[in-house]
Amino acid sequence: MFKKILIPTDGSPLSAQAANAGITFARSIGAEVVALHVTQPFAATIGFDGMAAAYAITDEDYEKAAAEQAEQYLKQIIDRAHTAGVTVESRAVSNFNVADGVVQAATDAGCDLIFIGSHGRSGLSRLLLGSVTAKVLSLAGTAVLVYRVKEEKK
Repeated sequence: MFKKILIPTDGSPLSAQAANAGITFARSIGAEVVALHVTQPFAATIGFDGMAAAYAITDEDYEKAAAEQAEQYLKQIIDRAHTAGVTVESRAVSNFNVADGVVQAATDAGCDLIFIGSHGRSGLSRLLLGSVTAKVLSLAGTAVLVYRVKEEKK
């Protein structure tokens, strides 16, 4: 069946929930896992919200902070996979389009499945927020398993 599963994370609690489910699935079928975090390059932040100009952040500062953040997010998946006895490798990539980064990383790592979480938004919230998962589904040339994450009620 599936031998190598890509599990992308954005570091959110909902993403962690999907990653845990992906690791459990990988263990149940004897697959290995590739943990992935996609950042957007520094140039993407400049025009988007003026962050770089407002806070005088340099591209070196941004890249360093992004790398540290990626390492932190990926470590959570690596630790969980080790605890579950699942072979894991990690990758951090940069791409202007997160969905493109996910699909390209799956291809580059030789993954035969992308295991990705979805909030299950619909209507206006999906239109306004977009959906990386929906974009991955439309771009991927490999199988995609969408895990519906459960948001905690406040």
